Amino acid sequence: MTTQRLPFPVPDERAHLFVDSYAAMHDLVEDLVVPTGVPEAAATVLRTARELLRQSYYCYEFSTVAVMHSLIAVEIVLRDRIPGAGKKPLQKLIEQGVTAGILTARQAEYLDYGRQIRNGMAHGQTTHAVMPPAMAVPLVTTSFTIVTELCATPAR
Repeated sequence: MTTQRLPFPVPDERAHLFVDSYAAMHDLVEDLVVPTGVPEAAATVLRTARELLRQSYYCYEFSTVAVMHSLIAVEIVLRDRIPGAGKKPLQKLIEQGVTAGILTARQAEYLDYGRQIRNGMAHGQTTHAVMPPAMAVPLVTTSFTIVTELCATPAR
């Protein structure tokens, strides 16, 4: 058996299009703070999404993964907040969230857009998508915001 020795990470050449150094990645994500009161499962996912954004300095594609991952946190909280959510697909959770007044139309629009991106990648319709961190940060921020807003109201 041959052991493969992977090289230490080096900055992705595209990283310098948006920051000067890895340390500057902190400025991109410093406002992504997991609020208190978020279920631990969702909080863990949000922290991972934030770290994926920071690590996109080394692996540019991680910014796209961060967006998809942040949607998982929203889905976790929706399942917690929507009565009878069970194993319904995200599309149904979004629709039910709007009907129940748990989600605003704007939140639902964002979530549906993210759901379509996620599904395209998960089902092989989009084989390679690269979302620059400048685009990914606002989308991940929106997931953080929706989770914060959902957790600020008591579960039904």
